Amino acid sequence: MQIDKSLKRKILKKIGINIKLYRLRANFSQENLAFEIGADRTYISALELGLKSPSLYCLYMLAKKLNVTLKELIDIKI
Repeated sequence: MQIDKSLKRKILKKIGINIKLYRLRANFSQENLAFEIGADRTYISALELGLKSPSLYCLYMLAKKLNVTLKELIDIKI
């Protein structure tokens, strides 16, 4: 399968925007959220910037800690 790198970047950036939006609404710092899901603060930063591709498990844990559905977290329009 050929990967469309431009599309992948757009998707990751939009998911990152959602993560940051819900993190701020839940009043978590990057460091606090990272601690809650057992990750490093730099990983949360990279997710929010669209630099890392989170696993389904990571997305599930983020949604759970941010008190949103997985669907809300990954709801994007390209």
